[in-house]
Amino acid sequence: MSTAYAVNEIVLCYHGPLLYEAKVMKAAYWDETTTKTGVLGEHYFIHYKGWKQTWDEWVPSSRVLKFNETNRAHQKSLNEQVKQSTAQKEGSTSHHKHSASTSSNVASSSKDSGAASGAQRRKDGGATGSLGGSTSRKRGRDEMMDSDAASSKMKKPEMKLDVPDVLKVVLVDDWEAVTKNNQLVPLPRSPTVEDILAEFKEHCASSDKKLPSKETVLPTLISGLQLYFERSLGNNLLYRFERGQYAEARRQNITGQHVVIGEEKTMGEVYGAEHLLRMLVHLPSMIAQTSLDPESLAILREYIMELMAFMVANKTRFFLQ
Repeated sequence: MSTAYAVNEIVLCYHGPLLYEAKVMKAAYWDETTTKTGVLGEHYFIHYKGWKQTWDEWVPSSRVLKFNETNRAHQKSLNEQVKQSTAQKEGSTSHHKHSASTSSNVASSSKDSGAASGAQRRKDGGATGSLGGSTSRKRGRDEMMDSDAASSKMKKPEMKLDVPDVLKVVLVDDWEAVTKNNQLVPLPRSPTVEDILAEFKEHCASSDKKLPSKETVLPTLISGLQLYFERSLGNNLLYRFERGQYAEARRQNITGQHVVIGEEKTMGEVYGAEHLLRMLVHLPSMIAQTSLDPESLAILREYIMELMAFMVANKTRFFLQ
């Protein structure tokens, strides 16, 4: 079989947002009967240069690039972008930490210099010095306003969730069961993600609690969470040990030859509360990639916190015991 990359070929491979030099150890074509992740097509078993073998992994062809000057330049560009982003975050943190002391020092210094310059202006006639100072201060204010506006545009939406302690315990137990004990959540789950979200929608609609714009927000919220779950499950919510189970679930419900067209099931109709909770705690990082305004962000947070409280109240029914 002919593949785009040969065994032992040196390539560049995406791992997260960056490209790394790597070596193709194996090549294979995965179909519905052989796929390990649910993704079909050419796959390559990659070893990252300088990394331990525990990081070796199968990746789809979309993550692999030829090792040439053009792609090397792209690799360097990505590295620079990450460095700049990190520097901006560190600079912002440093600015907040030192702003109080800096303001104090500036104020003290301004008093001393103001007294001296005032005396000098009186000595020199005063009017010209006063006009120059006013123009300089105006320019400084304009530059500061421009800087604040630019910072506001660059700032990504940030949503902080206070995960209830009960659900934190569930997350830890879930992690230990899968990664340490090699135990899988049995599928299909009951209730499913779709069931839980439907129940939550009814709960909010009938609740006396004042949640913002129930009639318009609830349908959009539920459909958005369903979509986020489908998109993120295979990419972000699974431990390595679960990938085989995920591929099998897709074969049985979506891609398999025996699946009747029109009767496919979404993964939200197969997975349950354990994976829904994983998505909720990952939600802030997903939201950071959007352009949600602060008001919408606050409304979303309020509903997500209500959903977590709803899951706590139904813990024994939703989660494996």
